[in-house]
Amino acid sequence: MSVRLRRSAPAALAAALAVTLAGCGGGETAAPAAAGGVELIQSGQLTTCTQLPYEPFQFRQGDQIVGFDVDLVDLVAERLGVTQQIVETPFDNIQSGIALDTNLCDLGAAAMTITDVRDENLDFSDPYFDATQALLVPPGSDIVGAEQLTGRRLGVQNGTTGAQYATENLSGAELVTFDDIGLLLTAVQTGDVDAAINDNAPLLDFAGKNPGFAVTTEFDTGEQYGYAVKTGNTALVEAINGAIADARADGTYDQLFAEWFPAAGQG
Repeated sequence: MSVRLRRSAPAALAAALAVTLAGCGGGETAAPAAAGGVELIQSGQLTTCTQLPYEPFQFRQGDQIVGFDVDLVDLVAERLGVTQQIVETPFDNIQSGIALDTNLCDLGAAAMTITDVRDENLDFSDPYFDATQALLVPPGSDIVGAEQLTGRRLGVQNGTTGAQYATENLSGAELVTFDDIGLLLTAVQTGDVDAAINDNAPLLDFAGKNPGFAVTTEFDTGEQYGYAVKTGNTALVEAINGAIADARADGTYDQLFAEWFPAAGQG
């Protein structure tokens, strides 16, 4: 059903460099191309910024980029009569709005929580996923909650709501910051940190695939994910919202949820 396009490692590196240069005033504005009333930075494609990996939302599987976010954004692309092209860039470039303001991409899809601070720099779609923060520990750990984190090394991902929550609520822990969740999870595996905090879905996915690792508690933060676009791009927000609403109405959303979150069921 879905068309999943990808960039090679050199192309991804070039995209990341483009963000850096544009942030320094060296970026060029791409000529927009209309598709179903929506202006896109490249004719015939919906360009999506994400940071890999963030399984099961977006990650590499062989030579493809797949995941729940990838499939949902494919539905937006199909609605516009174009195909999706995925660009890798650091998460902070997405959540700060830099990647969108410099025309690196049309849309940010990075399992990103809608917050008031981010909403100042981005326009968000309707929420499409509920999330909360969770604590991942390695095999044999005695950490079952916040009280055992005092004096322990707690891994967080830069620019995330998990890092914010830990800063505000877990002051007894020594926070160790990583640029992406892949590095964060590796640190838990190698013992560089005693535990990690991040969104519950990727941590539960990791624990389910790695025996002995466990999510011992969740912190009820009441978060919701949204797709982000450049401020003022109302037409694209409406197209995204329409695709999400249609997917919920016709059962496609439930099918994708069951595929990517099999342990969670439909509840």
